[in-house]
Amino acid sequence: MSGHSKWHNIRLRKGKQDEVRGKLFTRVAREIIVAAKEGGGNPDTNGRLRLAVEKAREASMPMDNIKRAIERGTGGGQGSNYDEVAYEGHAPGGVAVMVTTLTDNKNRTVAEIRNAFNRGGGSLGTSGCVAWMFESKGIITVPKDSADEDTLMMAVLDAGAQDVNTEDSVFEVVSDPADFQRVVAAISEAGIRYSSADVTMVPTTTVSVEGKQAEQVLRLLEALEDLDDVQEVYSNFDIPEGMLESMGGAG
Repeated sequence: MSGHSKWHNIRLRKGKQDEVRGKLFTRVAREIIVAAKEGGGNPDTNGRLRLAVEKAREASMPMDNIKRAIERGTGGGQGSNYDEVAYEGHAPGGVAVMVTTLTDNKNRTVAEIRNAFNRGGGSLGTSGCVAWMFESKGIITVPKDSADEDTLMMAVLDAGAQDVNTEDSVFEVVSDPADFQRVVAAISEAGIRYSSADVTMVPTTTVSVEGKQAEQVLRLLEALEDLDDVQEVYSNFDIPEGMLESMGGAG
């Protein structure tokens, strides 16, 4: 599990639950709207929508909210049109940062993101400046008390999984995005419980930062994640886990 993923999970665990849930609902609803607009309102034939709906259910979003979001995406409800825009830049210490957004006002969004970078001691870059440091991967985390490693590997390798890593109290199943849904289905069919499943950007190299510089990196990423239009923030930092724990709930 990448350092950024660990920090994000720690922050969620330590955050104010109502606030975290509200932001999560907003982001998932936007993803459902865009997915439905792009590929139709049937999750069985629209993989992106199926994943978004699964995220909504994991977040305990009411089914009425999910249905309304799908209707908005397919033109059956009122709502804004969202554009997908990605931004790239650097945090202190040369840490690479990628930010994905869904926005109905690109000028507002880029201004907010540039301001967050500047105030956080980083810099917003041009398209492609750090994207080459990341690759898209499907990541499924499975608690170790849900299955032993051999059973899990037997279930996922035939479905297209590339690797199974051991991380603290979980196994991390890695797949190509094209095989992601098959791997998730194989885990479910084997009766194995997983705690999260997502297609994400994984860094190919990491940058070690400590002390004050590490604090600056985490505060910048936190400021970016708190922006309303931001969907996901990815970075390639490597920070000692003790510092991640101490900074995870900082505001």
